Amino acid sequence: MSIPALTTAQMAEVDRLMIEEYGIMLIQMMENAGRNLAELARRMLDGQLAGRHIVVLCGAGNNGGGGMVAARHLHNRGANVEVKFVGGLARLKDVPAHQWRILQTMALAKNDDPDLGQADLIIDALIGYGLSGDPRGATAEWIVQANGSGRPILALDTPSGLDATSGAPGNPGIRARATLTLALPKTGLLKANARHFVGDLYLADIGVPPELY
Repeated sequence: MSIPALTTAQMAEVDRLMIEEYGIMLIQMMENAGRNLAELARRMLDGQLAGRHIVVLCGAGNNGGGGMVAARHLHNRGANVEVKFVGGLARLKDVPAHQWRILQTMALAKNDDPDLGQADLIIDALIGYGLSGDPRGATAEWIVQANGSGRPILALDTPSGLDATSGAPGNPGIRARATLTLALPKTGLLKANARHFVGDLYLADIGVPPELY
């Protein structure tokens, strides 16, 4: 079956229609994304989560919220999860802030600086498809650390730093072992110059009705 791909602008319109026309709320989509991300992480670790060390790098946007959901599911299934929120907590939007409060209740939101070199898997949930320009500041620093750790990286939706429409890599940009993109592939993920950053590409259903597409 041929699967179409979306530009950044088209994906933003899908998100808008989901909420405004279909009444499918962001928190529902985020839960679906995070649960699927946790399942792919389990598969990348040969189906064994008990005692495995997973570091989840989260940004302040909705991509970060999906990473927080994944952290919760991975913890519930026996993994040793460290969550690193990158950026000021005041920048958290409403729904990711809700996810962060859940992690605080579960004592998963300690936000210490993890040793990435000791992780069995790093999850990149720093930047979503709406990136404009190169990553900066602390986000750029953690991208460099993740790439330099030598550990496998699983990216949510698009590797942080990659332009989701053109496939142009950012400086710096996450080099993922695998990427779990949401709803439909983004056009940039399919470009030849993006392959080194995307790795194996997987697609997750977040509940978008076919009529909406």
